[in-house]
Amino acid sequence: MLQVSILRNDTENVKKRLAVKHFKQTELVDSIIALDDERKKLQAEFDNTQSKVNAASKEIGKLMAQAQKEAAEALKADVANWKSSLEPLKEQMAKVEKELNDSLVQLPNLPSTQVPEGKTPEDNVVVRQSDVAVNLPETAVPHWDLAKKYNLIDFELGNKITGSGFPVYTGNGARLQRALIQYFLDFNTEAGYKEVLPPFMVNAASAYATGQLPDKEGQMYYMPEDDFYMIPTSEVPVTNIYRDTILKEDEFPVKMTAYSPCFRREAGSYGKDVRGLNRLHQFEKVEIVQIAHPDKSYEALDEMVLHVERLLQALELPYRILRLCGGDMSFTSAITYDFEVYSAAQERWLEVSSVSNFESYQANRLKCRFKDESGKTQLVHTLNGSSLALPRIMACLLENNQQENGIRLPAALQRYFGKEMIQ
Repeated sequence: MLQVSILRNDTENVKKRLAVKHFKQTELVDSIIALDDERKKLQAEFDNTQSKVNAASKEIGKLMAQAQKEAAEALKADVANWKSSLEPLKEQMAKVEKELNDSLVQLPNLPSTQVPEGKTPEDNVVVRQSDVAVNLPETAVPHWDLAKKYNLIDFELGNKITGSGFPVYTGNGARLQRALIQYFLDFNTEAGYKEVLPPFMVNAASAYATGQLPDKEGQMYYMPEDDFYMIPTSEVPVTNIYRDTILKEDEFPVKMTAYSPCFRREAGSYGKDVRGLNRLHQFEKVEIVQIAHPDKSYEALDEMVLHVERLLQALELPYRILRLCGGDMSFTSAITYDFEVYSAAQERWLEVSSVSNFESYQANRLKCRFKDESGKTQLVHTLNGSSLALPRIMACLLENNQQENGIRLPAALQRYFGKEMIQ
């Protein structure tokens, strides 16, 4: 959530930055400032009336002590009138405060000045790209055929048990999933990330704090009886570890990693994008999260991008890194880098990670702050990234490493999987 002070002090620039995200309701900025003016006016009136009540109460005591009963009674009548006006003021302040907050959450985060202008994925900027040459046998097939051939994943069984988008991993497929999860966690902890195992359900306050509510409620699975949401990513519970927290400067940076299943409704998905492992309702992912000093968050972002890049290099997968344009970014992000791996069998790029800096947008909702050297309380910056999401990684590992006699795994995975080949 954006701070009102930013909207007030840099109004025209805020509107220009919102336009980069193709946000049309820029008049909302002026409305928010007007609501904040009204809130301040009501607060001043409330404080002034309360001060008069406090001062008069003391004066009444003095008057009574001086036996000036008539003057004291007159002042008591004034106090009663003033007090009667306080409750309506409180009610009006609460109403305006709610309107202000409801308006603020409608504003997306401001994109960084590094974000390119553009509206669609075609406008994203390729930052780096590895060699994409993959030598496949003439008999090469996509991963859904390989999964069936080697008894790795049973999509039909998952459909029977639950529904489309809930595959059952079997035998070496389940083993490979476990190997990837362990490898990703080890890779992250060796880089200084503390491992946590969070809950896989969160309350509404947690979903609100990281920006899933009210923007993405339609994409989350919801249990109304308990008012819980199944997590769409472990970013939500992990970042909320620091909700309502004041950090010390020497605690920066906070670096955490977590494995979790992820649950997404993916409403409106269809066609080739949902074939096999390309898009699921339940999948596994390992996440990295950083809470950083505002002056250091872009250094942290660069570090996280390099970290995910090294992980893809270790997996020997062809990849590219995209800096997303304003129109393709999420509601809460200030800047995002997407990682895509090349599927030689499908002849297409598949997204496997997003690394984002939210600056203070999430922190304002989280009320996650720190005290600087002067003792002033400031908002932290939050960042997160996939490290990595498993379905498309597994799809590309199977497809790009298939041979006539099986699937050869990259060296980095062999000790986790226990052998070189899937046959």
